[in-house]
Formats: sequence, C-alpha cells, structure tokens
Amino acid sequence: QVNLVQSGGGLVQAGGSLSLSCVSPRRYAMGWFRQATGKDREFVAAINWAGTSTGYGDSVKGRFTISRDSANRTLFLQMDNLKLEDTGVYYCAARRAPSSGYYYLRTVEYDTWGQGTQVTVSS
Repeated sequence: QVNLVQSGGGLVQAGGSLSLSCVSPRRYAMGWFRQATGKDREFVAAINWAGTSTGYGDSVKGRFTISRDSANRTLFLQMDNLKLEDTGVYYCAARRAPSSGYYYLRTVEYDTWGQGTQVTVSS
C-alpha cells in the first residue's frame, strides 16, 4: 500500500508563489487535484512515471508546473502568479501505469490520495 504524504501550501497574496510536494513512488503516474469549498475536486496537473510527459488543467496552464524527482521519490507542484480562485485543498494522487508514457486526468483513474493541504490566496 502506497502512502502519500504531502507538504507545502499555506497563505499567499495574489500574484505570489507557493510550492507543494508529495511522496512519489516509483513507476506510478502522479497527479495534483484541488477542491474548493462546495465544489467538486478539479484536475490541476499530471505527470507520467518517467517525468517526461505532463498535462495541465486549462485554468493553471502557464502558471503551474508539475515535476518529479525520481531519485528522491518526490513530486512537486510549483504554483506561480496565484489567483484568488486557486484557493482550495490540494491533493496529490497516484496510480500504477502500464508503461512510462501514461498520465491521467480524472479523479476516478487514481486509487491513492494524499492527505490534502490548504492553499489560500488572498487579495
């Protein structure tokens, strides 16, 4: 059983930056999702287990960067130019993949989740 432990997050003013990290098991495709109060969990970014292919939600493209350090088994989400609407609880997610080329965009495609970490963007 994989145990995903997240760190990072916090409070930042609009336009600022924050970073998140998560334990990243080998040969697992990984993703970041977020959930604002009263809303469904939303796809943010995903990466294949080789770290060579990434995907992003439309609302974060050009501002967020997902990456992974396989040697240190860590997944990262760098968040720049944060907006008020980026506020929410952020979750990392993992699942086994049949090969290195896959990453996944939907919550139902993941079977392991981190504990969540709050990101609050203020004006």
